[in-house]
Amino acid sequence: MPNTSSDPVSVEWWRAAVIYQVYPRSFADASGDGVGDLPGITSRLEHLADLGVDAVWLSPFYRSPQNDAGYDVSDYCDVDPLLGTLDDADALIRRAHELGLRVVVDVVPNHSSSEHKWFQEALAAGPGAPERDRYIFREGRGLDGAKPPNNWLSMFGGPAWTRITEADGTPGPWYLHLFDTTQPDFDWTNPWVADRFDEILRFWFDRGADGFRIDVAHGLAKAPGLPDVDVDPLRTGGEWADDDHPYWSRDEVHDIWRRWRRVAEEYDGDRALVAEAWVRPLNKMALWVRPDELHQAFNFGYLMATWDAAELRAVIDDSLAAFGGVGAPSTWVLSNHDTVRHPFRLSLKEPLPHGIGIGPNSPDRPDEAPALARGRAATLVMLALPGSAYVYQGEELGLPEAIDIPDDARQDPTFFSTPDGVYGRDGCRVPLPWEPDAPAFGFSPTGKSWLPQPASWAEYAAAAQLGVEGSTLEMYKSALTVRREHGLGTGNIAWNESIDDVLDFTVSDVRVVVNMSDEEIPLPHAEVLLASGPITDALPHDTTVWLRA
Repeated sequence: MPNTSSDPVSVEWWRAAVIYQVYPRSFADASGDGVGDLPGITSRLEHLADLGVDAVWLSPFYRSPQNDAGYDVSDYCDVDPLLGTLDDADALIRRAHELGLRVVVDVVPNHSSSEHKWFQEALAAGPGAPERDRYIFREGRGLDGAKPPNNWLSMFGGPAWTRITEADGTPGPWYLHLFDTTQPDFDWTNPWVADRFDEILRFWFDRGADGFRIDVAHGLAKAPGLPDVDVDPLRTGGEWADDDHPYWSRDEVHDIWRRWRRVAEEYDGDRALVAEAWVRPLNKMALWVRPDELHQAFNFGYLMATWDAAELRAVIDDSLAAFGGVGAPSTWVLSNHDTVRHPFRLSLKEPLPHGIGIGPNSPDRPDEAPALARGRAATLVMLALPGSAYVYQGEELGLPEAIDIPDDARQDPTFFSTPDGVYGRDGCRVPLPWEPDAPAFGFSPTGKSWLPQPASWAEYAAAAQLGVEGSTLEMYKSALTVRREHGLGTGNIAWNESIDDVLDFTVSDVRVVVNMSDEEIPLPHAEVLLASGPITDALPHDTTVWLRA
């Protein structure tokens, strides 16, 4: 069972917590319309409690036109009717707490939907009105302002600027949108914006939220003058940025997070703030989690590392040093709603840039069985490391990336706004299989599914794995039990001598050996606590074992 208020780790629960990400559209559909919803999530919360996680993070469920699967918010203090009601949100939080699960809510402060009343009021107010200062409006360049104010590109492809037409029909200024054209960026130099988000945080804290995952936490501040930047015509070069980038990882964001930390500390219960911050190097990322700022930051350096022993050891060491240097835990993650599921991602011959995805015509298509073996081995590495860990929905089932989604079924705006071959993120967002023989594999009572589920997913269904020795679901449950009983999340790491292509380390009283070579290696003589795959007196290729140290 998950940690509760009586467990030692819950003094600051987030330091060693295992947090499960729910992507609401794809978790469970109670209404039967083919889109997951809050009542569906509530109905499946016992699965998470039985799994042994400590908290659930909910991707956005706010009112939204759903141009970017809810990350285009039109009302931060209400639930989209597609997903339920505020009463449903209250019921979900209440039931989660009854089960000993904390609830982390996604918040999107870089931009809103263009349908948000704040943006609509800005458009209606006209040139020079204070309402326009809520967002980043600028006059265009060139003859009659017909060119965008600078050369910035949207993360979804194309210019990061859209020109408006004023009420009288004349061409107006341009507004900035680092993502979709329907997602205008806020101007965080305007105190009005900061005040509104204080109110949003308190609204959800008052309803029982235990924390927030902060979308694009590295992107709210823009350089004065909005200067041009070197850009990649295919993408903006991912979300990594060099020093002094005009909109990523600027120093000015830290004052925003200090303010948010003060709001969180108004509440009891160790409310947690988690940054989605694509920042490197790791010692710079650690600035987001200094004692007066946020509590956690996703370790994307770890997520983007390849299946290579030397690279993984280096990123683990660097992470523990960087985050430990500011008194914060490292926060490990392998998969999420924006990334190719880690069994397939770690099995690609060549790494893909973040968000590109793989699809029917991708030349590199990993085979499911060896990819799953590698994915399971990677999971047992992550869950043994000191600090907090995030599990993305479906990885406990060993779900592969859904590759063969027809073009006419795809939903990700990235797919439609970028060149051919950029499949985007739909492959990791396909709805979960719960029961092998039910309509939509138990995701929806009607058999509807907003993205098509592969027929092969029947064998991955939760019910098909429950209680089955050696299944991925049972491996995750056992791993979380051992992790908790042996204090791995709060332990210290010590490296053992090893040969090339092998990781060998000890945390608390558990020795972890990972064979990343192409050959079997001798298995150390010790009690086996858990293994990612079948073992004898040898440790096979792409297998991790936990031994009693």
